[in-house]
Amino acid sequence: MTARPAGKTAGKTPRKAPPLDPGDRARLLAGEHHDPHGVLGAHPVRGGVVIRALRPWAKGVAVLTKGRRIELDDDGDGLFSVLVPLLRKVPAYELRVRYDGDELAVHDPYRFLPSLGELDLHLIGEGRHEELWTALGSHPMTHEGVAGTRFAVWAPNARGVRVTGDFTHWDGTALPMRSLGSTGVWELFVPGVGEGAVYKYDITRPDGSHTVRADPMARRTECPPNTASIVTESHYTWDDAEWMERRGSRPPHEAPISVYEVHLPSWRPGLTYRQLAEQLPAYVRELGFTHVELMPVTEHPFGGSWGYQVTGFYAPTARMGTPDDFRFLVDALHRAGIGVLMDWVPAHFPKDDWALAEFDGRPLYEHEDPRRSHHPDWGTLEFDYGRKEVRNFLVANAVYWCQEFHVDGLRVDAVASMLYLDYSREHGEWLPNEFGGRENLDAVAFLQEMNATVYRRCPGIVTFAEESTAWDGVTRATDQVGPGGFGGLGFGMKWNMGWMHDSLEYMQKEPVHRKYHHHEMTFSMVYAYSENYILPISHDEVVHGKRSLVSKMPGDWWQQRADHRAYLGFMWAHPGKQLLYMGQEFAQGAEWSADHGPDWWLLDPAYGAEADHRGVRDLVRDLNTVYAATPSLWERDTVPEGFQWVVGDAADDNVFAFLRFDAFGSPLLAVSNFSPVVRHDYRLGVPDTCAAWAEVLNTDAARYGGSDVVGTDPVKTESVPWHGRDASVRMTLPPLATVWLRPA
Repeated sequence: MTARPAGKTAGKTPRKAPPLDPGDRARLLAGEHHDPHGVLGAHPVRGGVVIRALRPWAKGVAVLTKGRRIELDDDGDGLFSVLVPLLRKVPAYELRVRYDGDELAVHDPYRFLPSLGELDLHLIGEGRHEELWTALGSHPMTHEGVAGTRFAVWAPNARGVRVTGDFTHWDGTALPMRSLGSTGVWELFVPGVGEGAVYKYDITRPDGSHTVRADPMARRTECPPNTASIVTESHYTWDDAEWMERRGSRPPHEAPISVYEVHLPSWRPGLTYRQLAEQLPAYVRELGFTHVELMPVTEHPFGGSWGYQVTGFYAPTARMGTPDDFRFLVDALHRAGIGVLMDWVPAHFPKDDWALAEFDGRPLYEHEDPRRSHHPDWGTLEFDYGRKEVRNFLVANAVYWCQEFHVDGLRVDAVASMLYLDYSREHGEWLPNEFGGRENLDAVAFLQEMNATVYRRCPGIVTFAEESTAWDGVTRATDQVGPGGFGGLGFGMKWNMGWMHDSLEYMQKEPVHRKYHHHEMTFSMVYAYSENYILPISHDEVVHGKRSLVSKMPGDWWQQRADHRAYLGFMWAHPGKQLLYMGQEFAQGAEWSADHGPDWWLLDPAYGAEADHRGVRDLVRDLNTVYAATPSLWERDTVPEGFQWVVGDAADDNVFAFLRFDAFGSPLLAVSNFSPVVRHDYRLGVPDTCAAWAEVLNTDAARYGGSDVVGTDPVKTESVPWHGRDASVRMTLPPLATVWLRPA
């Protein structure tokens, strides 16, 4: 828009336009009109063409058409109109709007046809628009030869919707949107508005009151605590084609997956996405992790929620930069050979009055029954998975992150709270399903649809369920019905919360008491092949009084570190992939805090105990290195043929020993001694096909901070039957340590 001086009307004197219908006028001014294009803009009438404009605060409005300038009459309340005689059809025209002496040349938003196509509207109405973000939200575009931005929002209960933003000085009166049929979608193309514009929607509720809301489909937001949406489009050029081409070459459950979980704002506090791209890939690659899992990514108003109370489901948090900046970080990780997983939260959303809660004046994204909508644990609202448009919003969102940001996988938060209608609810506080059961059938259908859609559209990705119950078939295919009558949920992997709770319960006991809890370390193998598992030591286990991983261990500092190392060695050898939260890779003693992040100073050479922490970090690096190079540790994670107990009942010794096998039968022997004594000449049954066994990793090595009880020479296989096998070895077990051996 450019400022121009006011001029005089040219040509014949126009006539006064017929008065606007009082009902139309009232609805326009109240923000309740479903079809503002039917009364604003230019329309043929008997005797010519009527042109009407709604421009609050304007001193005057003129129209420029065919070289003529025609002044509009001021009808009051910001309405202006004129009847242009002798015109048979609507001409091309521009508006000239005067404000206190300045005049702006603008295109009239109400002269444009809808910018959303019939196919988009049909798919939205069916709840099947798998690229919903391309239709709804704000999109810079050229429409009918004019540059501007299309705004589109789903608000079926609204009496009217208007766009408001910095381009209207936050007065939405001038930009009422039109309702597009029965879909509940409101649309408006606003000429002259482009990238960087800040906006919200002014919604007239069914009771006539107004609420101003951020765009549910916004792909960029203001940085909290500000809450408005920002018009954006991507200009990023990806450089990860090689990664994207090969990422699905091996099924995830048969691939090495070792995940470093990162809270981005606090990993290195103050860094932007682009600055993180300079440091995070190098650090993760040095430690040998195959993937990172990022929290938070989606926009959230309260930093203390760590990203788990989402208000901007389609926007990377603005705390660290723009959406293209986030793409830059993902690209950098891919170029370093590191997969990117993100925490995704379709279970609930907060009640902020500028976001999704009762978005258009009635329950919309949430269920209308409070027994289905209000989450008792988190003070949030649960999605109405039975509503097709809500399911579409979430399914398309999952596709969006994988497709638009090249994310390699989604860790779906709080799946258990979605699956059960009585989750954290007492008798009488929940509503049974149509069969009288506690299963949320709508949520089951949603999760199945989400997984099936994402896997179909985005080859090579993997989804992870944070699911803490015994729900059958979390990682079973959706078309395979289990004994409970449900098809599988279709996830690629499931967090093994049972293993995590049991094993940590064991480790926190003094060694002298561990023999009474021996089963807590072996029970996981009873159900190890019921799902495809990942073993998580996540952020949830090192906050809120739970203490850091090393601080959970009993004894003095040396024993704590030894237990910490031995536990990681046991974890990396156990069937299942593994996940470790930041700070635990170098045995941080303090609980994690989002306010300051990991205690990196522990790795400062000037710190007296730096070697203790660096030794643990070196162990994690070596665990990952040996793990990645040893298919027996990951290739057959999900089938019984990949595991055999050597001794699982040595409770009095606090010893566990088992074999892992790759697809060709090549073994690895893992032995853990969770007692603080050295056990000499400890005999273990082994396959008689191997003449000798050599240590490939020992968590008690001096370089890790251990007592250096290591086997420098291979141990020979003896023809002495033991543990039900025809052969055995005698070896020295270091104290509070795990040892890995391979055939020499």
